[in-house]
Amino acid sequence: MIKFSRPLYDRVVEQACNKDKAEICGILGGTYGEDQSIVESVYTAENVANTPKIRYSIDPKEQLELMKTIEAAGDRIVGFYHSHPTGPTQPTEIDAEQAAWPEYSYVIVSLDGYPYVSSWRWREDDGFEQELLQVSA
Repeated sequence: MIKFSRPLYDRVVEQACNKDKAEICGILGGTYGEDQSIVESVYTAENVANTPKIRYSIDPKEQLELMKTIEAAGDRIVGFYHSHPTGPTQPTEIDAEQAAWPEYSYVIVSLDGYPYVSSWRWREDDGFEQELLQVSA
């Protein structure tokens, strides 16, 4: 399970909705747990993919800087997020190829119609497994 406060959840959704049909991406900080993580911070990253309308990529230098910022704030990496401007709601084959953090959450905002947010844990041997996403007031 991954838990978001309403303001942080809304921030990720609004960011996805405000982009010009390009995927957005970033890193989630907070309290990490193998069974449950709590998002306490959202760090936006620039999508540097060659084809940002169908994939995302975070520059390794920016990713390292964001991770250091998260740790300096006393948080841990909880996972990553990105959007699918035209769907689907689940991870794609490209997402699976890029997944590199086993047991961490990968949040996807799908914008094919009304925004739909889902979260998936990357299981190194089994691929993505959907997890419960909870939003609190």
